[in-house]
Amino acid sequence: MSDNKIQEMQFLENNLQNLLLQKQAFQMEISETQSALREIEKSDNEVFKIIGQLMIKSDKSKIVDELKNKERLLELRVKSIEKQESALTDKIESLREELVSHK
Repeated sequence: MSDNKIQEMQFLENNLQNLLLQKQAFQMEISETQSALREIEKSDNEVFKIIGQLMIKSDKSKIVDELKNKERLLELRVKSIEKQESALTDKIESLREELVSHK
């Protein structure tokens, strides 16, 4: 029985590690988005957007809206990951306590 619990705990720890990597990637993307927003705010009304291999002149307010929406979406993803992270951490701790108490 404890072998199954150990395997389950290892599986959960791997899942937690994957979640943390996803969270880190989203946080980096949030940071990049916020940086882009700051730079756009400093610029005059001439803003360009890269689409594929093209750089196209775009409406500043439209780009700001797109970046703010992207930032909100990324923050929601991070919050979702944090909830999963918390649940996994609780489950891992519970399994760890079970394993320690059965030894």
